[in-house]
Formats: sequence, C-alpha cells, structure tokens
Amino acid sequence: MTRPATPDPVLRELMARAGSAGLSRRTFLGLLGAAGSAAALAACGTGGSTSTSSSAATGTGGKAGTIRWANWTLYIDLAKDGTTSPTLQAFEKSSGLKVDYREDVEDNDTFYGKVKGQLANGQDIGYDLVTLTDWMAARWIRQGYTATLDRAAMPNTQNILANLANVDYDPGRTHSLTWQSGFGGIAWAKDQVPAGLGTVSDLWKPELKGRVEVLSEMRDTIGLIMFDQGVDPASASWGDTEFENALDVLKAQIANGQIRSVKGNSYKEDLVSGDAVAVIGWSGDIQQLNLENDNKFTFAIPEAGGTLWSDNVMVPSTSGQVTDVQKLIDYYYDPEVAATVAAYVNYITPVQGAQAAMEKVDPSLVDNQLIFPSESTLSKVAMFRTLTTDEEEKYNSQFLDAIGA
Repeated sequence: MTRPATPDPVLRELMARAGSAGLSRRTFLGLLGAAGSAAALAACGTGGSTSTSSSAATGTGGKAGTIRWANWTLYIDLAKDGTTSPTLQAFEKSSGLKVDYREDVEDNDTFYGKVKGQLANGQDIGYDLVTLTDWMAARWIRQGYTATLDRAAMPNTQNILANLANVDYDPGRTHSLTWQSGFGGIAWAKDQVPAGLGTVSDLWKPELKGRVEVLSEMRDTIGLIMFDQGVDPASASWGDTEFENALDVLKAQIANGQIRSVKGNSYKEDLVSGDAVAVIGWSGDIQQLNLENDNKFTFAIPEAGGTLWSDNVMVPSTSGQVTDVQKLIDYYYDPEVAATVAAYVNYITPVQGAQAAMEKVDPSLVDNQLIFPSESTLSKVAMFRTLTTDEEEKYNSQFLDAIGA
C-alpha cells in the first residue's frame, strides 16, 4: 500500500540532524545460539481468553492534543543525548500533537498493580497508550479495559505481519497492535565470564554466586528453566508438575544466594555497574547496552531453547484521546518509521516493508536476525503457551510468592 508522504521528509530531516550529532544506530552483533518452534511467531497470541469485549472509545482522562504513552525502557529510537526521539519529534512536527513519552513499564505485573483499581472504577490512569506483553494485553482486553480501535482510521496498520494480524486474545486486532517482538535468553559480561554460557544451568555455576539476575517476567524466567529441564513451554502437554519443577529450581537458586535479584527492566543497570555479570534477559536490551559499553556483553539463546514474545500498544478505556492515539499508532506502522525504531531497539519489527526500508535507514541491519529473523532462527524459539484463566492466576501467584513480590 502507499505510505502517507507527510512523515517521511520530516523524519529524514530530524534523522539527518541527529545523525550529524552521533545518533545511536544498532549494529548487528550476531545471534549466538537458539532452540523451539518455527510456528512460534505465527502463534504470537499467547495468554488470556478469546473474549473481545469492547470498551467505550471515549473517556475523561488527559489533555486534548497530548498523548501520554507508557512504554518500557530502551524501547524507542533515541538521539545521542539519550532523551529525544527523532521519530517522536517528527510525529509531533507533522501532526501538531504532543507526546508525553514515559518509560514507566518496569514489568507487566507491577504496572498492572498500579492502575487496576482506577481501571476498574473507570478513572483516568494517566496514560492514553500503554505497551504490554501478550498475556497482559489479553487480560486487559478480557476485563474490558481497552478502547476499540478504528482500523480504517489507521491505514498503515494493514502493514502488520500476517502472523501477527489475528491473535487468539484479540481476533482482527480491534483492541491491540504489536509494538515489537523479541527473544528471551541468557547474557553475560565477557570480561567476567570469559568461557561464556551455553545453558540456563550454567547460570548456577559456583563462581557466579551472588552475581546472577533473572527476569520478573514469569514466562521468560520459568520458560527458560522449563526448556533447560527438557520441557517445551509452548506444548499443551505440561501442567502443574512441570511448572512446579521449574519453580523449585528458581526458589533454590534464590534461597542459596546464587540469584542476586529478580528484576524487570532494571537488570540492565546492574549489568553495566558490574553488580550482575550473568542474567536471563532480553535480546534487544543487550544489543543496545553493547553500543554504549564497548560491546561488553554477549546475548545467546540457550542450547535447549529460548522464548519468543510480543509487546502490544493499547488505548486504555479511560483515555479520552483515542482519535489522536490512532494517528500515532498509524505513524509507527509506516515502514520507514518502523525501520528507524528497529535500527535502534534491535527487536523484531511487526511491520511489512520495514526490511526494505532498512536499506535507507541502515543497510548493515537488513539481514539482522534480531530484527528480521529467518525461518531457521524462529525454529529455535517458542512462545510460552496460552494459559487458562485459572492457570494464570495460580502460576502467577506461585511465581510472585517465589520471588518475594
């Protein structure tokens, strides 16, 4: 389809300015190992019910002309100053809208805990756009906490990859759209772990005691441990026994001091400071850290298998800015804009045409497996399977108890 011309010249102008000032662009550092199911990305709808309950597309929150966006850290393109985004600046200039962009998502559960009371009472939560992982997106949609999107008002969203266009928790994508996808794996500081790591079990080596961190995202940490135990987390054949076996490993490694901390996005700061030298982490995070830290870290998908996930943008039912937010979502589904973001964050872009557009943005990234994974790469990772409502409540509660949350 034809892309709107409006963002392109503005984006190019701002990119040129940022580039002359040293805009960070993510170079390909390689994918060092992998394991799982090629159909994984096609099954990017994980967790939750197939319910598509619609919430009102209007609300009382916010200020007209301003979009308040809650996102994860290191999840949008940034200029050398580390605070301004060329694509956001271009959108504001071309649309006349303002974006109050905040890195306020540390992990899905923590964020949900902060806003669920207001959502339940129909009160403004302080955001007009939120970015949450599949299973949490499913919960919001199931509970009626998301506004219905007018796809006709967002023509660029027709560019969504075919295997992301229709997910089980949001058929037809009327309440959510993919922001980025990525891999969960292991990472380490090269100077502190010179022999490297190949498996999750390698994190439990005595010499790493007290310097290991794992993610507070249950599906990544438990999913990787399950893989390490020979259980495919994407399979429908596992249940309480397999989950509890993986949880027992996590509990033991926390209790004996092997694991220093269980964290959301803030594990990155501990890697940089040296407080942690080996982690269960996310692919794009490590690639981004490498650029600012002289390629100090290595990311790998464990030999037994890695996780695959997607984060999604949604409009809370309490937002009054749906029309404006749809303009922003449509903008980020322009292939050139999507390629610009992907060149920085190094996660899998959901936008068809972004790979071709990458030729102009950064040709060295056109074959980057962290952004445009091949069938071979996707055959080595898997999505954590969809949980029933009862399983989600039970397993999440057990996990939170185990990590002391």
